[in-house]
Amino acid sequence: MNTDYTVGRYLVDRLRELGLGHLFSIAGDYSIEWVNRYVQQSQIEVIEEVNELNAGFAADGYARIRGIGALCVTYSAGALSAVNAIAGAFVEKVPVVLINGTPSIKRTLAFEQTGFSSHHFISGRETDLQTFEHLTVAAVRVDNPDLAPMIIDYALTQCISEKRPVYIELLEDMVDLSCQPPQGTLRPARIMSDPANLEQSVEQINRKLESASKPLIWVGVEVDRLGLHEKTSTLLHQLNIPYVSELLSKAVLDEDDTLFAGVFDGQASSAAVKDLAEDADFILALGVWLTDLNTLGWETDYDKTAFVSLDTVKYGTYFSPQVSLEHLIDGLLAGKVSRDNLKWPQVQAHGVAPVAASDTAITYQGFYDFIPQYVDEYTIVGSDASLNYFGSLLLKVPSAGGFIAQSSYSAIGYIGPAATGICLANNDDKRVMVFSGDGGFQMSAQCLSTQTRFGLNPIIFVINNGVYGVEQWLADASVFASNRSFYKSCILHPWNYSKLAEVFGCQGWKVGTYGELRTAMTGALANSSSPSIIEVVIANKSIPTNAEWKRD
Repeated sequence: MNTDYTVGRYLVDRLRELGLGHLFSIAGDYSIEWVNRYVQQSQIEVIEEVNELNAGFAADGYARIRGIGALCVTYSAGALSAVNAIAGAFVEKVPVVLINGTPSIKRTLAFEQTGFSSHHFISGRETDLQTFEHLTVAAVRVDNPDLAPMIIDYALTQCISEKRPVYIELLEDMVDLSCQPPQGTLRPARIMSDPANLEQSVEQINRKLESASKPLIWVGVEVDRLGLHEKTSTLLHQLNIPYVSELLSKAVLDEDDTLFAGVFDGQASSAAVKDLAEDADFILALGVWLTDLNTLGWETDYDKTAFVSLDTVKYGTYFSPQVSLEHLIDGLLAGKVSRDNLKWPQVQAHGVAPVAASDTAITYQGFYDFIPQYVDEYTIVGSDASLNYFGSLLLKVPSAGGFIAQSSYSAIGYIGPAATGICLANNDDKRVMVFSGDGGFQMSAQCLSTQTRFGLNPIIFVINNGVYGVEQWLADASVFASNRSFYKSCILHPWNYSKLAEVFGCQGWKVGTYGELRTAMTGALANSSSPSIIEVVIANKSIPTNAEWKRD
């Protein structure tokens, strides 16, 4: 046993080995010694967050770019506040590590055997562990220093293999105890496919790709989560078949690619993309997850769409389990199918919207017609769960990996604190620009505090229409085309969002016309040392054009 090497250091070293450069943390006495004595002394920078939910969202945004994210909280009162963020990471396959500083063995036994409680206890050692067992791919308790290396390695290997969150309880009395140093390097577990099922699936899909007169590729989110960007791009160009993405996978590949046709998201898609999907006689969906926000009123044709995702192939009545997406792509690449003879109509290029007069009031659609001039290959764009999904869906994002949205789980309030993690994970000095609804921003506005404290400079647009617009739209969109009132539960208490800049020490603007918006953008782009909040005031019944299909 190496008596100079401790459990606390082991966890830090393994996280650093996996590429973690920042840890989002909330001070708590059960975790503070590990953070102060081990993390602070390492190459991992501690980002002191303002609450656990924001820390979780920040770690999620960080992990989507860096490949792993982590937060440290204290037992129950802290950990249970992070549940929503971890749930979202689980649903969207984001590798986040939640480290929960936990009461000592002595405290635990005293509570369980005598009823003498320590702060944050609810029902003993199982409360938090059982909660996170349902939301992670590994929930472990480090309560023995000799077993700590094995337990930590198991949890972290699960995280990088399954691309989903894990939960580690680090008992306060374990941190300084000696353990063996790391042995070897952590690697993801091997990808497993059934050879016969894989071969059969590759043959069947190759036949369809060769015989279809109008094939289409639908690139899904698993291409990003499983790191298959390069292989997928190679396949697309080998096949020479146009492709679409989904909102979850928007800009996973370069949207300037000559084969890229647009984002297919049901009725919210552009008319050209809907025509492509309608006319296609075979659609190969690579890593696509079907959700109500990815289909949006569109009836999926399962007889002409082959779904390769979640380690299965599904095509009409054909079902083949244990076929990994990566192995299937490898098989298709080896098949050398190419379609040089395809006669597809050219997809209409993004047009430049007419320049609105400076004194014209901003509309929801007008805002998204205006903003593309500021989005280039040096921009990362993010959208919150709101009517901004519709506007950002059709926004061209030139940079691969340049779009972030939590569109499957869709927790409103995600994107503001996620921007904290995105800024810190961004090694290319790209400008982070995110779009939030006013209702969502009210849930996590303290993100401005953390961003200001660490000199981060995202541009956060808060679309202020005074209502939970997307909730009203989902429940009864006809209100937007009538004189009827919004549901009372959807009406917000008004905030002066731009004035929050004075509270948190950053910069803010309130705009209602395109001239004011242009001035605010000039100021925000020049502000490199703090977040910029731009409050965009629009009428409460103004919605993006591609959301109108449900309104009538």
